[in-house]
Amino acid sequence: MYKCPRCGNSDERYIGYLNGVPYCRRCLGFAGRKAKEHKLSQHEIKLKIDYHLSKDQYKIAMKVLDNFKKGRDSLIHAVTGAGKTELVYFTIEYALSKGMSVGFAAPRRDVAIDLFPRISSAFPDGKTVMVIGNHTKVLDGDIIILTTHQLYRYPAFFDLLIIDEIDAFPYKGDPVLNRFAKDAVKGNRVLLSATPSKTDIETMTKSGKVFELNSRYHHHPLPVPIYKQALISPLLTGINDLRRLLKNGKQVFFFVPTIELGQKIYPIMAAFLKKGALVDSEETERDQRISDFKKGELRYLVTTSILERGVTVKGLQVIVCYADHVLYTKEALIQIAGRAGRKKDEPEGEVIFIGAEESEAIKDAIGEIEETNRKAGL
Repeated sequence: MYKCPRCGNSDERYIGYLNGVPYCRRCLGFAGRKAKEHKLSQHEIKLKIDYHLSKDQYKIAMKVLDNFKKGRDSLIHAVTGAGKTELVYFTIEYALSKGMSVGFAAPRRDVAIDLFPRISSAFPDGKTVMVIGNHTKVLDGDIIILTTHQLYRYPAFFDLLIIDEIDAFPYKGDPVLNRFAKDAVKGNRVLLSATPSKTDIETMTKSGKVFELNSRYHHHPLPVPIYKQALISPLLTGINDLRRLLKNGKQVFFFVPTIELGQKIYPIMAAFLKKGALVDSEETERDQRISDFKKGELRYLVTTSILERGVTVKGLQVIVCYADHVLYTKEALIQIAGRAGRKKDEPEGEVIFIGAEESEAIKDAIGEIEETNRKAGL
């Protein structure tokens, strides 16, 4: 039986033959230059941040560092907006001090792009590189920020591999990407998630350690979503709320469940609500539109789940139109709600779920957010 040496696939459905020679169709698209041996930095690289971690953040960060020194993997289960990235800074600094190779991977390019300036700023004396699609000329650095798709370039390369949003599409449940992630590590992993599965937690409990953080770094509660039933038109209800929030000077993510729906309704909205844009996985100018939004040049984005993770904007408000759609799981709704209230100087924000009926996912998402606030004593 043929087994792909790159992704481990042995499923005959994904095995083809060319001139009698087998090849794997599952990972056929992953081809290209691979990283060479990691080059050791010639100078000391120190963590430099102009703020202090909260007491809870510092406690978890030191435990993760200690666990890494013991040669064990970690899973950080922290609420959205807890400052998960900051929880691995001490571990990164330690790994760099030992000449180790460090990678920070994320399933989506938007998250990787958002991480790059933050990590670069925290370790200004080091060489931080970003490896994403159409950005693969430089493969080695002191810290490598990359998408999980690009991990195939790094077999047995990383002494420390941090993987953010392990529950996110397309990484979650993808055997090829998971195999690449496994093969890229020669040391230990630190996994990050606000909504890990029971399997993720149980697996890590057996092989490493799970660290839980139930409060945001600014110690304000997670914004609890409000459900609005729209018997006639969820879109009309959503537009009315969008108009109200924009009038109050707020910026808004307006989530819709599918690309087709977003492309259908955005031109209608744009006719009477200015300074908006559409963002989805097919939009070629997505990165620029997100940048314009962060600068305040755009006031609202109609978006699919592509922006449910990673992007942080001060004072952001959230509307989920057709929140009862089957594509919106409890985990997705929790992640979307977590876009609001992330900044210390604006820790509150409205999150509105709109649908024809209150689905179980909506009920469970609201209930879990309320329970998380209770656990944190907020």
